[in-house]
Amino acid sequence: MSETIQFNHKPVLLEEVIEGLNIRPDGIYVDGTLGGAGHSKEIVKKLDGGKLIGIDQDPEAIKAATERLQIYSDRTEIVKSNYENMPQILKERNIEKVDGILLDLGVSSYQLDTPDRGFSYMSDAPLDMRMDTERETTAFDIVNSYSEQELFRIIRDYGEDRFAKNIAKHIVAARAEKKIETTFELNAVIKASIPAKVRETGGHPSKRTFQAIRIELNRELEVLQNGLEAMIDLLKDNGRLCIITFHSLEDRIVKTAFNTAEKPCICPPGFPVCVCGRKSKGRHITKKAITPTDEEILDNPRSKSSKLRIFEKIG
Repeated sequence: MSETIQFNHKPVLLEEVIEGLNIRPDGIYVDGTLGGAGHSKEIVKKLDGGKLIGIDQDPEAIKAATERLQIYSDRTEIVKSNYENMPQILKERNIEKVDGILLDLGVSSYQLDTPDRGFSYMSDAPLDMRMDTERETTAFDIVNSYSEQELFRIIRDYGEDRFAKNIAKHIVAARAEKKIETTFELNAVIKASIPAKVRETGGHPSKRTFQAIRIELNRELEVLQNGLEAMIDLLKDNGRLCIITFHSLEDRIVKTAFNTAEKPCICPPGFPVCVCGRKSKGRHITKKAITPTDEEILDNPRSKSSKLRIFEKIG
């Protein structure tokens, strides 16, 4: 089976992204989360004299995307890196500004469906969860070395689990007997931490904790928070930044950043004129996030929680 087939990730909100980017045939575009190149393939089809730079930290994604975009190699460049390095990546290529940037922040179907990647609580596998498999630290390290307070913090803040304190306590107690090495071993600990009545009605008990560990390991929210202003600054006038999120924490960060970039003034409401000197960088086009249609959710259930927000740079 080829890598392209293995990395079969249906691009979420595809038509909405292509419309949102408002693609110029001669423009320069960056896909900061290339994955299997589902979105990028549609972007490059619209380019004539333009260029797409695809960035991903997952070596398997790089292989799949390289194969999928091979026939468009004259207008694409693929870089193994984290999108947080986008300013430096563009600087090295003497690119000051771009016409559009896309981030699809979801975990790919390939990552979820490949058991030995350790992302899914539905398959028994070593605790891994690395998006960049060349990094040394894994989910195993977090589960077995973080203090009870640190585990509580990430499960509470990143998993938004009301049983975070009890789950952290149970993890520390369990690993004192034996290191927690696999996804199913962690499942068992989490299950024991949550009341039976809640488990019967609240979905899979491990969902929130696995999300929290993955976010912490891959620094997902930190990278997003730190990179948004820089990405807006990389846009040309009328350039667009499109971001697809999959949970409320990400969406909140993006919404706040876009609103702040549009209305950055910090003067007290009673001031007759602005004296802070902060200028608007553009407009948050999607005051209400774009969500998938019922048809898309039926075709691709993993799109259900996705939200697309778009910012347009105005110089």
